[in-house]
Amino acid sequence: MKRLLAALCLLAAPVFADGEPAGAFDYYVLSLSWSPTWCALDGDARRSPQCEEGTGYGFVLHGLWPQFERGWPAYCRTSHREATRTETGAMADIMGTSGSAWHQWKKHGRCSGLSAGDYFDLARLAYDRVNRPAVLRELGREVTLPASVVEEAVLEENPALEADGVTVTCKAGRLQEVRICLTRGLEPRRCGADVIRDCSLPDALLSPVR
Repeated sequence: MKRLLAALCLLAAPVFADGEPAGAFDYYVLSLSWSPTWCALDGDARRSPQCEEGTGYGFVLHGLWPQFERGWPAYCRTSHREATRTETGAMADIMGTSGSAWHQWKKHGRCSGLSAGDYFDLARLAYDRVNRPAVLRELGREVTLPASVVEEAVLEENPALEADGVTVTCKAGRLQEVRICLTRGLEPRRCGADVIRDCSLPDALLSPVR
């Protein structure tokens, strides 16, 4: 019985691999992070410029992640040169900082099989195609709400998306991210089983844009 339970646990766990060949993946996850949450949990302590008053960041591009149907590759081997400071700096307007862009290239971008410039262009295109609910930017104060309300707002603003292709995550009782599953051609698609799980909190905390 113990062996059976252990085997089931392994089957249920996410599968990921480091150092896989670049370009070997099934689809993308576009991850949009609610910047005030990241700042409250991590960024303020790091004194990140992303979290300074007046920056106005709401949903920032966390990343465009190559994904397997189950699990994901990371830190892939690639023949392309590394991203330059100019390339990462140019992404700070939607990713918060150039450091975030560099980390995303290193961990996920290499796995796309694209050059750094092409990967960042694709990530920006995916980000720009999503209508981010303006109502969340206009709250003006800290509120609690069901995480499902955020998903509904995203779906309402993006009629081409389906519920099974969008997932909302939470962390430490706060709304964390909206993740959207896309084909390699950036068309909406159903998320894999390890991505599709939604935050079910009825009272997720949502901090206002700074």
